[in-house]
Amino acid sequence: MKSDDPMTEDTDIAAPRLRDVPNWLYLLREFEALYRHGSPGGSKLIRAHRKKVRDALSRLLACDPAIAMRAPASKPVVAHMSRALDMGERGAMQGMARALREVRADLTWEYGYEKVPKALGQKYAYCEVAGPLGPVKSADLILGFVLFAPNTTYPQHSHKEIEESYISVAGAWSENDAAVYAPGSLILNKPGDEHRITTGEFDPCLLAYAWVGSHEKLAAPGMKLTATRKARREQGI
Repeated sequence: MKSDDPMTEDTDIAAPRLRDVPNWLYLLREFEALYRHGSPGGSKLIRAHRKKVRDALSRLLACDPAIAMRAPASKPVVAHMSRALDMGERGAMQGMARALREVRADLTWEYGYEKVPKALGQKYAYCEVAGPLGPVKSADLILGFVLFAPNTTYPQHSHKEIEESYISVAGAWSENDAAVYAPGSLILNKPGDEHRITTGEFDPCLLAYAWVGSHEKLAAPGMKLTATRKARREQGI
């Protein structure tokens, strides 16, 4: 039945559902496959995290959420995106890389911090694909991607009350200088875990990420970089 209210009609037209935008649906299905079929490596904590993400994503797909497109936005590091996708499409994460390529023109790249060091601003950005900021609206799960230029150090940081995992799509990287992770690897950071990311010298690094937490915390994560040792000394911390 057609509404007599033109405002209602405009709202209906402007709010397609996930099933109406196949490229976004296929991208979320790639996330679902990663968290359903990937190995926990014998870790109970990773197995439990995979289930949390998988269950939240299953609920999201079942409710066919609204799509609210944001204005596309770029950052300097996006110049490395083509190379990252090319690498991803030749490796273990080719399905994810191909699905991401289909929506790349609609991504909103951002920093997430009020103040970003100038050097980092040239070499890092992330985009949210499902979550409070959309475009796929979700209250209890955030899914997205983070892109790093070659030879990048993403400073020490943590997420209060948010459980986070990264899965490599393309490029080699390390966390806390502990090991080198290849495409397909999953790293879990429990709430409050301090972590630092470094990337290889010659190629960009593209990571898919998932955040699970309370509605309130995911809507306002309050992202902050951990103060350096020098800054802590100067502040008397």
